[in-house]
Amino acid sequence: MLVVAVALIDARGRCLMQQRPRHRRHGGLWEFPGGKVEPGELPASALVRELAEELAIVVDPAALEPVGFATDAPVTMLLYRCHDWRGTPVPLEAEAFRWDRPEALAGLPMPPVDVPLLAALARFVAHG
Repeated sequence: MLVVAVALIDARGRCLMQQRPRHRRHGGLWEFPGGKVEPGELPASALVRELAEELAIVVDPAALEPVGFATDAPVTMLLYRCHDWRGTPVPLEAEAFRWDRPEALAGLPMPPVDVPLLAALARFVAHG
């Protein structure tokens, strides 16, 4: 299963993380916003759709920068970074969300597939 996610980075360099609903798999854990890529859908298009559904924001696919990927069978997750969106994020499907500096995210309980993406994000931020 192909999943896409984004590290939304605000003007203060903080990344948005959302808490999975308690009734779902990995409930209560923190994750990058995103979701499943539907058959015939491009990853960037899927991410734009998911962000509108989950956070009520509008993202131009051209604003998505690939960061890395991780696999935790059967899930492969592609992580993008984005600094530019329209609207104020609202947690429409998540229990909650929070903004933190990327280096502060390591202590959050996360689904296994999200964890290696923190290192990819840190490398990407460090090298620009």
